[in-house]
Amino acid sequence: MKYLFYLFLLLILVTSCKSTSSAISSTKKETSRNTSNLRKQLVNDASDKVGMPYRLGGITKAGYDCSGLVFSTFKDHDISLPRTSIDMSKKGEIIQSDNAKKGDLIFFKTNGKSQINHVGLIVEVLDDEIIFVHSSTQLGVIISSTKEAYYKKSFVQINRIIN
Repeated sequence: MKYLFYLFLLLILVTSCKSTSSAISSTKKETSRNTSNLRKQLVNDASDKVGMPYRLGGITKAGYDCSGLVFSTFKDHDISLPRTSIDMSKKGEIIQSDNAKKGDLIFFKTNGKSQINHVGLIVEVLDDEIIFVHSSTQLGVIISSTKEAYYKKSFVQINRIIN
């Protein structure tokens, strides 16, 4: 009888370990799925603002500047980012272009500036091209590409905020 009791305890222990490991595996899959969904939501939300006007310091549909677009898009998902592109460039992990994903931030030094002064949100990654949404001073919120000469020459880095 005593041995049956120990066998029963051992069976419970083995069963509970299996369910714990499958729960951990399931949680990792769920976290990965949630991260992927969050990236898609950020991209969709920023892309929905295409056509909105440029406004220096703007963070509403009345108009956005480049960092205002990114700032407000992330804020709508309870993710806190600094307000300026230079400060955003110091957050997250800097990654190589060939590891870029939708939802990563892309930074530029435009108009001959010596420091980062422009940011966009990556919406698509192709073999040799990155498509991003951003707010342009001339055209407002638009979609652009790193294949465009202006952005190709002014590209600086990509940061991953959401792992």
